[in-house]
Amino acid sequence: MDEMNLEMEQEKTDCPCRRKHRDPQEEHDLINRLNRIEGQIRGIGAMVRDDRYCTEILTQVSAVQSALNGFAKTLLSSHIRTCVVDDIKSGNEKQAIDELCETIKRMM
Repeated sequence: MDEMNLEMEQEKTDCPCRRKHRDPQEEHDLINRLNRIEGQIRGIGAMVRDDRYCTEILTQVSAVQSALNGFAKTLLSSHIRTCVVDDIKSGNEKQAIDELCETIKRMM
């Protein structure tokens, strides 16, 4: 296991924060999106090292931002359909709505 994965596993056991179990397909899809974004970031680094023209790099930066926004929208949608709905069903409506509003504010 590499150092990054080891740190993430340690955080899972040490963190007192809330958790969400994702079904394997959702997790797979999210990780695939992140891996593609990570590849795009490495590509931008290579472009900088190769002295590529600024507008070419900026175009790729825009593509990464769009990909991250897509990831965030997918994750937010899942959060609303699962976590928020579950919290409301369990009687925590105010807390769930307040948390959702704060999350959306941070995203904007």
